[in-house]
Amino acid sequence: MAEILEPIRAAASSDLLVGFDTADDAGVCRINNGQAVVSTADFITPVVDDPHTFGRIAAANSLSDVYAMGGTPLMALNLLGYPPVGLPNWVLGKILAGGAETCAEAGCPVAGGHSVRDDEIKFGLSVTGAVHPDKILRNCTARPGDRLVLTKPLGTGALVAALKKGRVDEAGYEALVTCMTTLNKCGVHLFDLGATAVTDVTGFGLSGHALEVAKGSNVRLTFDTGALPLLPEAVELCGEGFTCGGTKSNASFTGNDIRYADGMGEDMIGLLNDPQTSGGLLIAVPPERLDEMVAFLGEFGTLVASVIGEASSHRPDGPWLDFTA
Repeated sequence: MAEILEPIRAAASSDLLVGFDTADDAGVCRINNGQAVVSTADFITPVVDDPHTFGRIAAANSLSDVYAMGGTPLMALNLLGYPPVGLPNWVLGKILAGGAETCAEAGCPVAGGHSVRDDEIKFGLSVTGAVHPDKILRNCTARPGDRLVLTKPLGTGALVAALKKGRVDEAGYEALVTCMTTLNKCGVHLFDLGATAVTDVTGFGLSGHALEVAKGSNVRLTFDTGALPLLPEAVELCGEGFTCGGTKSNASFTGNDIRYADGMGEDMIGLLNDPQTSGGLLIAVPPERLDEMVAFLGEFGTLVASVIGEASSHRPDGPWLDFTA
């Protein structure tokens, strides 16, 4: 992999403030001393049957990367893949309308896009945002002593898998859609509230994205699993086998870097590795700013503002992540 990426790294300008070296959520390029551009692209396959709702979810998922960097979305371009036959145009129209609705909520106009023929539907956005060069939020700058805060409940992967089998009731479906369509707009304000590091919890699950924070920052992250905010029946559904291939690959990726509490069940371990679609922000904040952060998030209207763990110094002989019961 290094030899594949090295030519890209070698061609990078000194104005590229954030690239791919720490698997951060978006790229950032400096324009001048007071302005930088945030750039990202993301697309997903359908997670719900309703095309308009899918469009909203996919757009929120894409916009999240800009918010995770502390940026403000400025403009979006649609990225659409669709089968050559058998799909009515009204379905595509509903997907695009849903995406546009979410972009309007973010104050981010859709300026066009690109479509290709594909065997299955895929939709997302390329998003351009702005951030002050001195206020960029990274996933590799957490510090020992920081507390960890999460802004959305976990379990979207399990509920999406269960939804396809008719296992999710109406209340669960509403909670799932609300979670996936809610924007992480609070990210714009987190630097001024003292956040030292931020990432959004998406396809690699809580375990994978937290591991990126831990290794990038050279800290150990300890999580209290009893404090994790959860979607309805999320743990139970993981225990029933409602997972996807991403759950297993996430667990394989994290490997021996994680220590789970003795006796922790496979259902909870599955949830910790559960891929999230349009998940929340994982925020590291100094303990003296924690109350201020939690109070702001509550007033701002985030779905949750759960204090779920803390950072400490990493020991070479210890795990990067520690999940306690």
